[in-house]
Amino acid sequence: MEKLVKLMELEWRKLKQKMILSELIIYWGILMFLPMFFIKMVSAEFGQSYSTIIQLMMSMQLGFVLFGASLINQVVIDEYKNKTISLSFGYPISRKKLVMAKVLFISLFVFLCTLVSFLLSGMTTYLLDQAFHIINGQPTAEDITTYFSKMIVHSLMVTLISLIPLFFFGIWKRETIPTVLCAIFLMQFQNFSFLLNVNLNTNIVNIVLCLLGVVSVYLSIKMVDRVGDI
Repeated sequence: MEKLVKLMELEWRKLKQKMILSELIIYWGILMFLPMFFIKMVSAEFGQSYSTIIQLMMSMQLGFVLFGASLINQVVIDEYKNKTISLSFGYPISRKKLVMAKVLFISLFVFLCTLVSFLLSGMTTYLLDQAFHIINGQPTAEDITTYFSKMIVHSLMVTLISLIPLFFFGIWKRETIPTVLCAIFLMQFQNFSFLLNVNLNTNIVNIVLCLLGVVSVYLSIKMVDRVGDI
């Protein structure tokens, strides 16, 4: 476990930190104000109560699936393309452990950033509503409990979904643009089904996507010795 932690720290040091932090600030900035903007400019129906806007905010946080793709590009794909991963593979540590450290690093980063985004978005939405009275009523104790419980579950869900492109586009194909396009598709999947008039159960869709994320992680670790050659 100590080795994994050290490897994760190494991943952070190798990361283009300024670029990632700038990207992160943009995500947080947009998602903080997006719920209220959506109510005012797109659909006032979500402002009927705090329970309805909570549902809206849950779906908006899927934006961090794209952030996960950005991390996959830097932590995995760029290292393959720049041949710097050969240095890591030269360590007296198995490739599987190295990939596991990368997966844990990406997962923890996405999970914590999504969690912070939920907190910032929730506080900003509440404060803006107190100032401009956009949402009907006030948040109840049940609304607050629901929001915090869903915040944790959905942060985990976003993390798993963001890992779907890892094996095929990251470890195997090492393609940057397809990784990003896959993330955009996953973010908008439910919206596509709505546009196509296909009625999908949101919970089932999310469970299936999370399972695909788990499978992608499993294959990335299991198959790295076969498809991870430079």
